[in-house]
Amino acid sequence: MIIKSSSEIECMRQSALLVSRTLTEVAGVLRPGITTLWLDQMIGTFIRDNGAIPSFLNYHGYPYNSCLSVNDVVVHGFPTKQELKEGDIISVDVGVYYQGWHGDHAYCFAIGDPGAEVMQLIKVTKESLYLGIEKAVAGNRVGDISFAIQSHTEKKYGYGVVRELVGHGLGRDLHEDPQVPNYGKRGTGPKLKEGLVLAIEPMINLGKKEVYTASDGWTVRTKDGKPSVHFEHDVCVQKDRADVLSDYRAIEAAEKANTNLFTA
Repeated sequence: MIIKSSSEIECMRQSALLVSRTLTEVAGVLRPGITTLWLDQMIGTFIRDNGAIPSFLNYHGYPYNSCLSVNDVVVHGFPTKQELKEGDIISVDVGVYYQGWHGDHAYCFAIGDPGAEVMQLIKVTKESLYLGIEKAVAGNRVGDISFAIQSHTEKKYGYGVVRELVGHGLGRDLHEDPQVPNYGKRGTGPKLKEGLVLAIEPMINLGKKEVYTASDGWTVRTKDGKPSVHFEHDVCVQKDRADVLSDYRAIEAAEKANTNLFTA
């Protein structure tokens, strides 16, 4: 567990906000007919044009700039030449390495109307992210974040909370301790300390919690083939209230302005 100084946190905020700006660009161009491979290339160009490098490219051999996960893909989706179509949902997960620090977060978009059931999944997953963030205060434990997410999504709505994949610490390395599961018991796990930066990221399935990894070694899909939703924020633990380093506001404004997108 690596604690950041106030100046280091401000550097990390700049990295996180560059991811937010990247996702805002994505929100403005999403539409039926584009390919995720084209989108990945656009993301890589935008990151480099802003003086950073994509965190994910070549990370443990990952071959793309971003993770673009469509419909039943939970996370780590490979960009492809397949065109997005009306009714698809897509989780766009982006990381940047900027001036020595990583930013890493994600947003899930609906292209056209995927139906009320899926739109509710999107809404509830985003709600669970903020409920988890509320628990990211000094003196709490990781399990308090985990419980908040699980109780809202699984216990209240009956969704499947993925067990195999978790949130994580963030800093000079893309993945640092501690791990932040989206399920767990209150009052358990490592104690949260002021200055700890976390990537909190609920991955919630419409159906059952079970997932599998495809033959490419990266793409994680739901076993039952039902949709999955993923949101992620970069958050700094503070004394009384978590400091969210990333910012969804511009993403949400661009999402609402894009007539090709539905909003929860």
